[in-house]
Amino acid sequence: MTKNVKMLIEELKYSDTYSSPPQKHGFYNWFLRDNWLYFIVSFARIVLRTRREAREKRYGYPEWIYSSQEILRLLEKIGGHFEIEGIHNIYRTGDPVVFVSNHMSTLETMIFPGLIAPHRKVTFVVKESLVKNYFFRDVMRSRDPIVVGRTDPRKDFETVMREGPLLLEKGISIIIFPQSTRSEHFIPSEFNSLGVKLARKAGVNVVPVAIKTDFWGNGKIIKEFGKIDHRKIIHMKFGEPFSVKGSGKEENQSIIKFIQNHLQKWSEETLKLHEHN
Repeated sequence: MTKNVKMLIEELKYSDTYSSPPQKHGFYNWFLRDNWLYFIVSFARIVLRTRREAREKRYGYPEWIYSSQEILRLLEKIGGHFEIEGIHNIYRTGDPVVFVSNHMSTLETMIFPGLIAPHRKVTFVVKESLVKNYFFRDVMRSRDPIVVGRTDPRKDFETVMREGPLLLEKGISIIIFPQSTRSEHFIPSEFNSLGVKLARKAGVNVVPVAIKTDFWGNGKIIKEFGKIDHRKIIHMKFGEPFSVKGSGKEENQSIIKFIQNHLQKWSEETLKLHEHN
């Protein structure tokens, strides 16, 4: 384990917020900033290593946490700046929870384990294509995710409602992205209430999560290998846990509002920053 990643693991574990250190100056750091080729080669090296570990049954929670935070450090190295808030809300309740988040890019899928897994067992609701992907399938399968097809909403609903409560009963929290696909633009009408309904059925709390991760764009051919843009700050905000009552409709609207408010706030802050510079 490198010193930088070890220090990051300790800092994230005991802090409520995290802000990336200032970018270093000099030719080497200028060369790395937004260097897509360097990023892809480094990222692929991490992915292939974790793939091998998973195939050899050596990829547990410690390895998952490490590789996630290794990617966070890599993103900082190429110019990424993280602003993460509400880390204490990840583990405010000792019981398992359902994390409900908007979905912008590959970044949150890679970084969430490094933030959440140090505090509680967790897995994802993922698309079937991800557990068939050559690069990611072994790692994702090792995490025992809930797999959905994203083509038949009713079937997906039944799968999540059947498998989700069983995992939560075992003490495993679940991360769900209610949007049908990754998108830089948040469209409330595409944000379904599946996460809220799962939490209601299982009798657990929901932790709303707002993210702005368009620093790592979606690729046109391979979504995981999009362009990067250091001018875009990486924001993540974990909200306070809450229980679901009644139909859950109001709670889902509350999550949507939580995400919208933070996206608007972050966009305004970015605009002011660019005007100042």
